[in-house]
Amino acid sequence: MSERGFMTDALTEENQNKQVEQAVLAYPIKHYYRWQEELQLENIEVGSMGEDFSVLEMDEYSVFIGDIYRIGDAVIQVAQPRLPTWHIAERLQVEDLAVRMQRTGRTGWYFRVLKEGFIQAGTDIDLMERPNPRWSIAACNEIMHLFKEDLRLAEELMHCPALAKTWKQALKKRLLGLPSNEKKRLYGI
Repeated sequence: MSERGFMTDALTEENQNKQVEQAVLAYPIKHYYRWQEELQLENIEVGSMGEDFSVLEMDEYSVFIGDIYRIGDAVIQVAQPRLPTWHIAERLQVEDLAVRMQRTGRTGWYFRVLKEGFIQAGTDIDLMERPNPRWSIAACNEIMHLFKEDLRLAEELMHCPALAKTWKQALKKRLLGLPSNEKKRLYGI
């Protein structure tokens, strides 16, 4: 695993443009069962959300911004919750899937790579450090998507040192009263 994700992907155009703070996407396996049930989808299977890691025993309530994990020889750090896009909805043919992901908080999260290293499928992800026990992925999602009017919380989250720059910029725009371009991300329009 390199600072931009998996080396097997290194030559793809998508990976060349990948942000360092979005090097690796994790998504909880248990969410797939909920989506299958709620949306009556037979074509949704583990990996359908585009994640690099399909994880057990981790979710948006048990993972926190800045958490540092060892996986194989690599060391990774939680940088931000995923901001779902219309691409997922298009791929799974559910028009409002990105909105549903946001509303339910079942977004997954991104890691940045602190130390490159070799990993293989089935390797445990071991927590090494939790510097920000206040900022779970779930709490961040609530501030970004549900409690948009709470500017005090937005400002406090914006000052979390380990939070990705893209999230800090979005929160700063909110604090300045500038409009977001959420429709484009959610619906592609």
